[in-house]
Amino acid sequence: MPPTPDATAPGAAVPDRGRADACPGALRLHPADDGALARVRLPGGLLTDRQALALAEAAEALGDGELETTSRGNVQLRGLAPDCGAELADRLRAVGLLPSDTHERVRNIVASPLAGLGPADSADVQAWVRELDARLCASDWAAALSGKFLFALDDGRGDVAALDADVTLIAASDGPAVLRLGRAAAGHPVEPGQEVTAVLDAARTFLDALRTSGRKAWHLREVPELLPAGTRPLPAATGAAPVVGALPGGLSVGMRFGRASTAQWRALVAASVGELRLTPWRGAVLPGAPADRLPALEAAGFRTAPGSAWERATACTGLPGCAKSLADVRADAAQALESDAARASEAGPGEPGPGGLPVHWSGCERRCGHPAGRWVDVLATGHGYRVTVNGPATTAGTSVDVRNEQMAEAVAEARRTTK
Repeated sequence: MPPTPDATAPGAAVPDRGRADACPGALRLHPADDGALARVRLPGGLLTDRQALALAEAAEALGDGELETTSRGNVQLRGLAPDCGAELADRLRAVGLLPSDTHERVRNIVASPLAGLGPADSADVQAWVRELDARLCASDWAAALSGKFLFALDDGRGDVAALDADVTLIAASDGPAVLRLGRAAAGHPVEPGQEVTAVLDAARTFLDALRTSGRKAWHLREVPELLPAGTRPLPAATGAAPVVGALPGGLSVGMRFGRASTAQWRALVAASVGELRLTPWRGAVLPGAPADRLPALEAAGFRTAPGSAWERATACTGLPGCAKSLADVRADAAQALESDAARASEAGPGEPGPGGLPVHWSGCERRCGHPAGRWVDVLATGHGYRVTVNGPATTAGTSVDVRNEQMAEAVAEARRTTK
């Protein structure tokens, strides 16, 4: 599970980054308790069938036989031998997944996964992704960006615009796109045809401002005073993930905690028609895939129907993969979610069902991989879990400490909180 950018509350002290970030990559492996970890950046979450199969083959030959998707639509391989880096790099290069050794960790680009599958006049966000990735890799200065720096390209529906990116480009149906810097309340209108240039200029301005000021920072939100304020109101950011199931123009499926075995991964490829789009909500969109392929995906273990307690439920790696964790959070979370789903199926008419606020289980205070916005924080304490509505970065939330057997009910109640 990837570390989530630090949550800095409005008005809080801004961290001064005196060191480089330690984000893993495809070339910089991270040592974990279950072996080395590699993170493969997939701009826009885009994969061809050939690339997807190459990842499955690498996971089988070099890792633990599973693939893990992240909150940025990337893929992680776990359980790697510490000396497999060269072979992994060769496998990735052979299918175009490692276009730049020097820039591979800064290719952090999320994009609206349903872009182009609806109205014909929607923005060509996938073209923006490809252009931004190519120009990012070709820009020497961009290698100085943090491995945590995030670009978001939103087709106007407001999904990835809610992901707290450093630079967000939002398409508009009634005018030019708008560029948002960090957490600014207003954006900058962008001249048509200059969208990617504006995104790159914003990132370079950030680096130049840091050099001029002598500050150290990983994110735009850490130094908002160094950047020009926007003037155009921003559209609403819904943060809504694609609904699982059949959609106009394709299929959408969910993965439990973002993990899939290589057998499941191959089933995903078999159901696709040449392209996969991994989503920042740890699911996958298959453009052009027909609805009659959903039963096979459900049989393979993917979520294919909405309304489940598993929707917007995430968890960090936990034990045994992470030594810092105080619990096997995924096993505990799965038990709680299945209990919630079973309770909902037995509920009478008018009883509240599963779902509600996003929920994230964490094995330690770092809360790796937690969602942006408002969420339910479920933190291992060593004696059970502490359940907090609103997450750790707010002061409005209330907490309750529970034992494992009490957790399912406490989490379900917290997720249905609306105040």
